[in-house]
Amino acid sequence: MTTFPQLLAPGRIGSLTVRNRIIMAPMGSNYAEADGQCGERIQAYYEARARGGAGLLIMGVCSVAFPAGTAEPFQVGVSSDDFIPGLSRLADRVHQHGAKIAMQLQHAGKTSVRDMAEGRQLWVPSVPPVLQSDMMAALTPQELANFVSSMKRRAEGSPIRVMDDADIAQMIDWFASAAERAQRAGFDGVELHAAHGYIIAGFLSAYYNQREDQYGGSLQNRARLLLQIIAAVRAKVGAQFGLWLRLDAQELHTPGGITLEDAKAVACMAQAAGVDAISVSASARIISGEVFTEAPLVHQPAGFMQWTAALKRSVQVPVIAVGRIEPEVAEAALKRGDCDFIAMGRKLLADPDLPNKLLNEQPASIRPCIYCYVCVSQIFVNERVKCAVNPMTGHEFEYLISPALTPRHVVVVGAGPAGMEAARVASLRGHRVTLLERSDRLGGTLFFAGLAYAENARLLDNLRAQVQHSSIDIRLNTLANPALLRDLGADQVLVAVGAERAAPSIPGAHLDHVWSGDELRRLMTGDRADEIAKRKLSLTQRAMMKAGSLAGITESSEALQKLSRVWMPLGKRVTIIGGGLVGLELAEFLIARGREVCVLESSGHLGRELAIVRRWRVLHEIGALGGQLITHASVTLIDARAVHYQLADGQHGTSPADSVVLAIGAQPDTRLLDELTRAGLEARSIGDCQHIGYIEGAISAGHKAGREA
Repeated sequence: MTTFPQLLAPGRIGSLTVRNRIIMAPMGSNYAEADGQCGERIQAYYEARARGGAGLLIMGVCSVAFPAGTAEPFQVGVSSDDFIPGLSRLADRVHQHGAKIAMQLQHAGKTSVRDMAEGRQLWVPSVPPVLQSDMMAALTPQELANFVSSMKRRAEGSPIRVMDDADIAQMIDWFASAAERAQRAGFDGVELHAAHGYIIAGFLSAYYNQREDQYGGSLQNRARLLLQIIAAVRAKVGAQFGLWLRLDAQELHTPGGITLEDAKAVACMAQAAGVDAISVSASARIISGEVFTEAPLVHQPAGFMQWTAALKRSVQVPVIAVGRIEPEVAEAALKRGDCDFIAMGRKLLADPDLPNKLLNEQPASIRPCIYCYVCVSQIFVNERVKCAVNPMTGHEFEYLISPALTPRHVVVVGAGPAGMEAARVASLRGHRVTLLERSDRLGGTLFFAGLAYAENARLLDNLRAQVQHSSIDIRLNTLANPALLRDLGADQVLVAVGAERAAPSIPGAHLDHVWSGDELRRLMTGDRADEIAKRKLSLTQRAMMKAGSLAGITESSEALQKLSRVWMPLGKRVTIIGGGLVGLELAEFLIARGREVCVLESSGHLGRELAIVRRWRVLHEIGALGGQLITHASVTLIDARAVHYQLADGQHGTSPADSVVLAIGAQPDTRLLDELTRAGLEARSIGDCQHIGYIEGAISAGHKAGREA
């Protein structure tokens, strides 16, 4: 008896039967070759998700007019028969694992950034209004250099082509011919991308479509292009081939844009025209960076489900839900009848085996998406998608976890994310693995990171479950040294002890109300906390801390999250020195706990270690909740009541502070590695004790070390 009987039950879309209700959502990946061909990288990527158990995979943003109308530099082409051999091989590899595969057909319209970059005309229903947005302000100079932006090109006068009747006929033929190629390539269906501001959505939107002919004005007229494409596709592929569309339920922050009532009406028209299903998404006019995390890449869990349910009740064909939907939420939504299928995108980047793990009742082993937005942020800078928690994503064709030719005894020192991942992978390869940790718990700095950002705690839970349910010999409260490692008979030592954080040379940094990030972490997690507590806390505060530890609260990140809302060793006004990843996530955490927070950053850029989209989100949250963010601020003095700083223009400022947190000064800790090397042991460092890379860098380094052990 499965925990997910609805989610794992077979389903039908038209004449297409799929083995379960889990669909791999269509996503741009930048995994095709530069000429639009499906090479080994993208074939292996989709095969891994098919092997992982998804019922249906939808290959995202396949260009019907390649290279025209493309939004990414490595987008799949389906504009000529030359693309069919690679597509056929991909479809065959998916089918070998019992999954179905469809192709999402797309022309990017006004957002065809490759056309902008390469000097081709932008095909649009009418001249789009100029977009005013501050989304570029948070980018670093290097990111800006790689950022292909419609705003940037529009300022330079990108050529706009308002489509005439001949162009519209050409567009219809492009879509219909691409669908017929997908059918010949062995695909099981196609999805028409009629959302996210692309060409069909541009015609559907009264904001972007200002035409005065038969394709503009009324909703029936604005839907004419879509309906003609549906008719042309059906004429090419017949009634039995899978055909559905992705539709915006709402166009947020768009005056006169697509509404839910528009979407319901268009869905009914499309159903009458012969589509087999409706996939419900949403989009927005990106007036600022954080809006992108409202739609189309929703940050709020199940953020589109209410609209999906409304559309479901308007049509008779199956409805596909998408948008940060956890398996438990998916099961409930299916049971309520709010949708018929669940599309998962980021979750299947993080763990392609998610469906099989649900089927096998192994939910704790699912590597969770932590919604750090590393994946989609890559698209903005024209790079291939990657995943912070799964280094295999996009590298399935070259990274292998293969059995070790000669199993050895691998000792990993440090049970943070790098150490646990290295131990896990090395154990999978057949090595005997011992994991040493000086504190009394697994997790290292990831435990504290899970307090600052709750999704990180789910990653810790997963890593902890995987190492605990393996053959790894875990030894807590164990300090590594050459003698111990010789006694253990270590063949190879992987040192993953993290970073050291030296106190900065700021007058006043030694005061009792000034905390280093490491001191705060140790106090909140109970890692050698007594020495800090004696120095910095009152008797009452020490008693509360001790009570929390005795009650086991500091063993649970969820419980500690709740405790931290009641008690923390910080005053009402907190100044954080350092506006990088650690400083900003800590600011977000403290503001949510009622603190007045000011962040001082010496450079001109905040959160450069955060992925672009996550950075947009964090900066917005801090600003919206009243936090102060001051750049170009060089701290000159910390006294009992304030932090004093000087700005780039020479002006001086003060930030009143009951408590000060130093979120700067992290450096790789090489002391143990140096000691082991001098002792003649085979050792290498990974994670932050080699290079400061935070969670993404730690997981990547640990995975690599495990593969190569």
